[in-house]
Amino acid sequence: MAEKKKKTVTITQIHSAAGRYADQRQTLIGLRLNKIRRTSTLEDTPAVRGMIRKVQHLVQVDEG
Repeated sequence: MAEKKKKTVTITQIHSAAGRYADQRQTLIGLRLNKIRRTSTLEDTPAVRGMIRKVQHLVQVDEG
């Protein structure tokens, strides 16, 4: 049987975390981001979507 292709989401940080709440900074680190223009490709899961929603004003999301 062919394996199912897992959906992924590509996240790019577009704004600085300086001056943000500590939980937002930690969420960016959890998404493997911590510098502007750094990009991370992660599996599209509800947990990742929740993290993206928390810092949606700091990142750009590309479906993929």
